[in-house]
Amino acid sequence: MYFAFLDILDAVNTFMNRGGPVLNAIAALLLIKWSLVFERVWYLNTTHKKNVKNTLAAWNARSDTRSWSAHQIRTMMISKISLDVRNTLPIIEVLVTICPLLGLIGTVTGMITVFFTMAVSGGGDAKSMAGGVSMATIPTMAGMVGAISGIFAYNYLKSRVDRDLELLEDHLPVSH
Repeated sequence: MYFAFLDILDAVNTFMNRGGPVLNAIAALLLIKWSLVFERVWYLNTTHKKNVKNTLAAWNARSDTRSWSAHQIRTMMISKISLDVRNTLPIIEVLVTICPLLGLIGTVTGMITVFFTMAVSGGGDAKSMAGGVSMATIPTMAGMVGAISGIFAYNYLKSRVDRDLELLEDHLPVSH
């Protein structure tokens, strides 16, 4: 078990070294993005449910649900829940957008390495250019994988938040 862990750690280290310094930035970005995604999932399953339950109880305890001020209080309650639940969604969306851009930076830096190697070696040594080619392709792949997986996670969170807010509005009845 311990040796298997060391083998995995060595494989990850080799992969990170082949990808160049941009791959470290992509890894950090993905760590932040997935931490925020998991935090939102946790929030939706715990704190958000309690907040909705408390909001529904506060609304149902009101005797006045018809007046203009009651409608404004209802709007305020929905807005507060909406702000809390959408808190980090824009940050996740920006991080998803940045992933492929960092991958492209990795492509450019890898190609610069290839061209530098060609200039130094005279252009005929494929072995010496291989490091630059891997430094060009690995960050691109990592950025695209991070972006695609992030799109799925963001869309899941956004649709769940939208559905929960719509249900909240439906469960806060307004008397006319």
